Amino acid sequence: MIRLEDVTRRYGDATAVDSLSLEVAEGEVCVLIGPSGCGKTTTLRMINRLIEPTSGRILVDGRDILSMPAEELRRGLGYVIQSIGLFPHLDVAANICVVPRLLGWEKARMAKRVDELLALVGLDPASYRDKYPRQLSGGEAQRVGVARALAADPPVLLMDEPFGAVDPLNRERLQSEFARIQRELRKTVIFVTHDIDEAIRLADKIAIMRDGKLQQFDTPEEVLNHPANKFVHDFVGSDRALKRLVRVRVADVMRSPATVLADANTLSLREAAGRRRFAYVVQPDGRLLGWLDTHGLAEGAPAADAMTIMDVAEASVRPDDSLRDALSRMLGLGFRAIAVTDRHGVLLGEVTFAAVEEAMTEGDEHISNQPVEDAE
Repeated sequence: MIRLEDVTRRYGDATAVDSLSLEVAEGEVCVLIGPSGCGKTTTLRMINRLIEPTSGRILVDGRDILSMPAEELRRGLGYVIQSIGLFPHLDVAANICVVPRLLGWEKARMAKRVDELLALVGLDPASYRDKYPRQLSGGEAQRVGVARALAADPPVLLMDEPFGAVDPLNRERLQSEFARIQRELRKTVIFVTHDIDEAIRLADKIAIMRDGKLQQFDTPEEVLNHPANKFVHDFVGSDRALKRLVRVRVADVMRSPATVLADANTLSLREAAGRRRFAYVVQPDGRLLGWLDTHGLAEGAPAADAMTIMDVAEASVRPDDSLRDALSRMLGLGFRAIAVTDRHGVLLGEVTFAAVEEAMTEGDEHISNQPVEDAE
């Protein structure tokens, strides 16, 4: 889908990108990563023809991008940047429809597309379509930026540190939302970041760069288990078992929880909990209220009287969160297990510390212990 063949970009005597070759298949997320000045953003800007290569070829869907008008190329590319770039004088709907309007879409089609995309990025269309950028939080504005990039349904997305300007909590949520959207849409994505955890979490392939040169281009698992040289080894860091957890979704390891209704009596509580000591207390519609210890319950006491009330937003995770997020939440709360809920607070399952431990050790036998040489 996207192929770079011996691409070089020079500025006078300085070489920003040096003989870069790589190929990104249709539907893959390729993350470009490296220290400041490594050439990752220059590479992204060359794909979009904001700058042109000094030498080499860039092909998108088999076509050399220099052989086509820049406007035609860019209509097939969605572009998301860190500063978001929403037009302050346009409402959310108009911001999303910038490209469809240029393409001559009818108003009804644009209105339908706005609502589809707002729902896709987790924003209620009725609440957000008429708002202006100044009325949005950083996370909300970034979601609108992603929706705008998807508006004309481009096959390729270029994303330049899209979540770098938001706070850590919103960044984790946005990463989870992006991963969910990508599983649904399967776009071809070139994603620039300086965050190795973000790269490991989101990428199908990671391209690690240094001083304009490609150091390793491989799957996250291979980068973690077999770094190509000392630079890659040091860049990835030593906590590789923890980093592996960002590749595992909560939904992949959660189990069915023991649950009881808030008005259940002692006998019902013990029957529902079975062999498990702890159970979650839920409302009839499944929304989580709290948890209780089934040992030592007073006879006849309803669950609502014996439970510990939970702040569901703080004491639970979502199915699309990473296992690393779940571990962090468990350690912060001192829990051995944590509830999994949907955005309405409905209990879906639980993740145990044992499941996290198993995921951490799953790939250890594949990690190379051989010394690594630095790149020449």
